[in-house]
Amino acid sequence: VQLVESGGGLVRYGGSLRLSCVASGRIADINTMSWYRQAPGKERELVASITMRGGTNYADSVKGRFTISRDVAGNAVDLQMNSLKPEDTAVYYCNALVIVTTIERKTEFNYWGQGTQVTVSS
Repeated sequence: VQLVESGGGLVRYGGSLRLSCVASGRIADINTMSWYRQAPGKERELVASITMRGGTNYADSVKGRFTISRDVAGNAVDLQMNSLKPEDTAVYYCNALVIVTTIERKTEFNYWGQGTQVTVSS
């Protein structure tokens, strides 16, 4: 699975940005797609995720401001970010989770995009 992100940039406090991620390869094996972010000096954290059945999950810090969505084919996921704050400044990464289940075991594979910079000025 290969992931390509787009849509990052510089925006003022209170502004909006929309991030997009397109997956290619064995997309039928994808279980969940997510957006993570990593700010300088901090650990990478989950921002939002969406399963292939449409279930969503958000970090408390972005609830009510960010919306994750996917296309019908399931190979693209967007993150609409509204009411942006300086603390949202980070590199945002798209993630695809593939779960392979056999009789013996269940194995998870994580695939990552290259990251896109989001900077919110105060």
